[in-house]
Amino acid sequence: MDKIWTEMYKAAKSVQNGRKISDYIEAGGVAAAILSKSGKIYTGVCVDTCSTLGICAERNAIFNMITNGEQEISKVLAIMPDGKTGAPCGACRELMVQLMPETYKSVEIMLDYEREKITTLVELTPEWWI
Repeated sequence: MDKIWTEMYKAAKSVQNGRKISDYIEAGGVAAAILSKSGKIYTGVCVDTCSTLGICAERNAIFNMITNGEQEISKVLAIMPDGKTGAPCGACRELMVQLMPETYKSVEIMLDYEREKITTLVELTPEWWI
């Protein structure tokens, strides 16, 4: 496994801080790290609300990347509340496809850090509507 995955795991873990923000919002249960094509790591945490205003950690990290002037993703890693890694949800996958419609198929996703199981976005979403 490339050492960049370890760097991404550490970056995501460093921002993961599950906490209650208010009676209506919790944050940091899930943390994500996105590796851009330029090689920079961007992080984000989930923000869960009592309505549909929340955001996943992966999308938060992607928006952080976009805010900083980049738009191409190379790798994605998300740490769940139990410390294990997992796949992005459908909304996060949708955003990645729309962001990179010509090149999304090559985006690598860490499914299981402990077992070093990596897949691609196209393997998770083989029949995309775009």
